[in-house]
Amino acid sequence: LQLVESGGGLVQPGGSLRLACAASGFTLDYYVIGWFRQAPGKERERVSCISTSDNTTGYLDSVKGRFTISTDNAKNTVYLQIDSLKPEDTAVYRCAASPRRCFGFVCYDQTRDWCYKYWGQGTQVTVSS
Repeated sequence: LQLVESGGGLVQPGGSLRLACAASGFTLDYYVIGWFRQAPGKERERVSCISTSDNTTGYLDSVKGRFTISTDNAKNTVYLQIDSLKPEDTAVYRCAASPRRCFGFVCYDQTRDWCYKYWGQGTQVTVSS
């Protein structure tokens, strides 16, 4: 069971990236996929999540309106579209998967981070001019 992120890179402020989280060894049906980020010297942040069975989503307040999470079940991949990038978005972004049954009605739940069983290695996003 593996998650592999891709799509990171160096981008100027105001630019865009699309991160991908590809799953192998299992299908993403009935999972919650979360995107997390961690900048050097800072704690990990839960950025966004999606429930692949009903497409409910959740976002960190500071990224609402700029980040969009989506899923392509046919490709077994979850995407994170990041627009209007800011220097403070610079971090390693990792995706994680949890069985859907571990969550309640919403996926953006800080009390459920322990549910994420599978983690990717991460992709670096650097926003700089």
